[in-house]
Parts: sequence; C-alpha cells; structure tokens
Amino acid sequence: MPYLTEYPFPQFQRDSYLSLNGEWDYKISKIDAIPKDFDGKIIVPFSPETEMNKDINHILQPDEYLFYKLVFNLEKSFIKDEVYLHFLGVDQIADVYLNDHYLGHHEGGYLPFKFEIKKYLKNKDNILVVKVKDYTDTSYLSRGKQTMERGGIWYTPQSGIYFPVFMESVPTLHVDKIKLTPDIDKNELIVNVTSKADKCLVELDNKSLEIETNKDIHIQIDNPHLWSPDDPYLYPLKVKIGEDVISSYFAMRKFSIIKDNKGKLRTALNNKPIFMNGILDQGYYKKGLLTPTSYDDYINDIELVKSLGYNTIRKHIKIEIPRWYYECDKRGMIVWQDFINGGGSYEFNTITLPLFTHIHSKDTKYQKFHRENEKERETIIEEFKSIIDYLYNSPCIGLWTIFNEGWGQFDAKKVLKIMQEIDNTRIYDHASGWHDQKVGETKSLHVYFQPAIMPLNKKRCIIISEYGGLVFPIEGHMMEGDSVYKKFEDKEKYLKAFKKLIKRDIVRNIKKGLSAAIYTQLSDVEEETNGFVTFDREVVKFDVDKIKEVNDLIHL
Repeated sequence: MPYLTEYPFPQFQRDSYLSLNGEWDYKISKIDAIPKDFDGKIIVPFSPETEMNKDINHILQPDEYLFYKLVFNLEKSFIKDEVYLHFLGVDQIADVYLNDHYLGHHEGGYLPFKFEIKKYLKNKDNILVVKVKDYTDTSYLSRGKQTMERGGIWYTPQSGIYFPVFMESVPTLHVDKIKLTPDIDKNELIVNVTSKADKCLVELDNKSLEIETNKDIHIQIDNPHLWSPDDPYLYPLKVKIGEDVISSYFAMRKFSIIKDNKGKLRTALNNKPIFMNGILDQGYYKKGLLTPTSYDDYINDIELVKSLGYNTIRKHIKIEIPRWYYECDKRGMIVWQDFINGGGSYEFNTITLPLFTHIHSKDTKYQKFHRENEKERETIIEEFKSIIDYLYNSPCIGLWTIFNEGWGQFDAKKVLKIMQEIDNTRIYDHASGWHDQKVGETKSLHVYFQPAIMPLNKKRCIIISEYGGLVFPIEGHMMEGDSVYKKFEDKEKYLKAFKKLIKRDIVRNIKKGLSAAIYTQLSDVEEETNGFVTFDREVVKFDVDKIKEVNDLIHL
C-alpha cells in the first residue's frame, strides 16, 4: 500500500498530481555506477534504516551508495507543456536519471528539489533512477540529530528518499511561485506571483483582481479577521494563469517584540503581548523515524499539544512536509522553526559545557566550532535562505531559530542580519541556549538540571527556548539505554515535580520579563523517554487535563 499519497502542498495545490510513493527497486553498493541488477524492494518514502523497511535494515555507510529504480507510465491526458518531478526530501546527496538522461544533482537532505522532465519521457516504461550518497555526520553537510554512533540526544542515521516523490504537469505559462506577506498595520496583503506570464488573476477576500506578476502588489483587506491560537482564521486564495489554477490560503497576523504596560519586552501576536508556552517536537516516529506513516500522525501530535495546554511548537532541527505546517495553520498552533545544524565534529567543551559554566564564545573562532572552511559556511547560509523561502508563506511560523547550542555555529551576528533582510516579519533566536553573540531582539536560555536565573537585560526579550526534560518511561514502549534527564518511576511524583518546575522556572519569572518557554518534549525518541507520549505514539503517559491544569498557571 502506498503511503503519504495525498497532495503534500495545501498552500500551493493544483489539480495535476501523481504520487510516485510505493515500492521501488533498490541496491546498496560501494560502486558508484548505476547497477544492472537490484537487491529487492524498498518502500518509498521510508529510509532503509527504518522499521517500514525492516527487510533491508541497513544503515548506509559513508563509503556506500544507495540506488533506487522505478519504472512508471503516464497517461497522455496527464502530460501538458511541462512535466515536473518533485522530491521533498532525499538525504543527503542525490543524482537523478530518467531513461539514461542525467537530470541533475542536489545536495542537502532537508529541502525539496525538482526537475522538468518532459523531453526525456517515453511513451512506455520510463525508468527513473536515483543515486544517493549520505555522509551523515562525517561531513559539514546539515544532518540534524543524525549520527553514525547514535545514543543520548543523537539518533539513528537514515538515508535516501524519506519524504514524498510526485509529479505534476503544467502549461508553459503557469504559476511558478507565490509569496504572501500580511501587513495588519496597513490592512493589506502583499502578493508576489512569479511566472513567465505578465499577468495573473487573484481571487481573495471576495475580490477578483488582475495583477502584474514578478512584483509586489499591495491588496487591501477590509476589516481583517486576525489569525490567533484561539481563532485560527484562514482566508482562501486562488491564483490563475490560463488553465493553471493554484488553490492556496493566507492569514492576517503579525509576530513581533513589543513593550508591555510595565516596560517589559514581550513576544507579541497582532501587536498584543502573548506568552508563547511551547513544547519541543523532534518530529521522529518509531516506524519511519523522520517520516510519518500517515498525515494523521501530524494531526494527532498537534491536537495532543493543544489539549495539553500549549500554544506553540518548537520544530527542533527538522523541516517537515508542508502538510504539517498547514495542520498548524488550521489549528492555531504557533511554530518556532529551527534551521538545520551541520559542520564538523561537535566537542563537549563547545556544545555541552556552557550549560553549566554559562561561558559564551565568539563564533568567529571558526576552529572552536569546526567551521573553518569559508565555502562550506557560504553553502550553509544559502541553505538557511532556502529554508525561509520554502516556508515563508506559513502563517503559523512566528520565530526562526538560526543556531542551537553551538552545533556548527558561525558568524551568528552576520547570519542574523542576512536572514532579517530576507524575512523581517518574524522573530529570531540567533543562538538558542548558549554562545549568545549579544545581538537581535531575543536573549535565549536553555535550563536543565538547575533553576532558571533571569538575566538582567533591558534591551532584549528573554525566552527559555528549552527546559524540563523530566523522564517517565513506559515499560514495553521504550528502547534500551540511559537518559541524561531526571527519571521518575511514579506518575504522581512526576506530576508533582512537573508542577514545581513550572512554578519555579516559568511562572515566577514571567513578572521579571520571561516571555516564552519551550518544554522538552512532546514524544519519546529512541532511548529518550522525556516525552508526554511514547515513541510509538501508543501511550499518552498522563491525563492531559492534569498537564493542562499546570500549563494554565502560565499566563501574562
């Protein structure tokens, strides 16, 4: 049975769509030439390291290649002037071939890419081949929390196609891209449609307007219905160029930092202070690791977070399928979106010791952070830009996290400025946890194993971007291994400790200026058992009303 076959882009949806998820042929080899014979079947979009492909059960090594092959046919009615082949996630380096023609190369495991393929199509039995190389944490490329030697807060590495693959066909004149920027202070939406066509038709807010393409067009939104966690209103939007019709949506909302009536800097939504009470979400699933087996997995997680009394999710070191952001948009869940870490090897003195010493280093000391290569740094900056471009239209995203705990950090002051020039509509956390470079609007703390101490800072908004991590394991739903966090065997003792933690580190610090906090974490991941739900999502560990009752203590 194919998995994740529904259209993955609710914010850029057209009628032309063909999912290529399902069984493909695969081969693992140390030779980079395309093989004539393959080893067997692999289920796309799940990595060979996952339970979903348990018959393979192989961790791709840095000196190996993973090959995929799919034979497919297309109905003539599907094919228009241009045909695009989309990959939403291939970890880590991909070379793609169609009918012995080389389509191209892509590096980076966390962003989508596509190829126009019409001229290479045959009438029957098209052969698609993907060659994958994955260095995991043995190169500078972004790898998130994957490591060749998993354990603790680092997880099983995975490789290859792990997000959907699909095709769509369009006329020559079509919509390439839409950029949507709400401005609630001026009651307008700024629309920029990228296309080879000169004009397009936009339908929104009971208006039908013909506008120019490839430039910012300011459209008045009368009496805007503002988006919020309590009222997540989404405006439908359509863009038409000839026969190409894109169904989309937008929200009128604004994220910023403002002063409250006592002069404290606060995170704000729609020009009003809001305490962003959030939870860390690694986005890992037992059967598919980085890949959910169903979009219901997304919905169930978000709705659980909501029922626990949180209004924010920090998506930690992972980019999701666009469908996830849509479910957050629709349900009124604020998202803090992390960029993906990479770089050289991580040393204890740089990435862990600052938790206890509170000593911050200048991140222009490239050797300390294993970021010596200038070209590699430039490549990562381009990847960060692409992340913003990819997710820019998602109303739910209120904050970008650039670097976390010094993992591959460099030039945060410079990088922050570059990102703000690309997107000035969100809040930024330039250095989550430590190695703060004393720039930006936020001062970000990580608090584990000791009480939170609020810094004296009148120039930046104080956020706790990670805290907690209390462990309550469920027998039969956990992996072997020790957790670094405090463990409880008794449920009532856990709940008592959780309430004490919230009162001590969060509630008492709000009046001192604390404006947001992210609890670790939503779900267990491998041997980390500090989640509210087990890794397999089969057991919610506590009565959600009891957790919500504690979270209700948190308010401005």
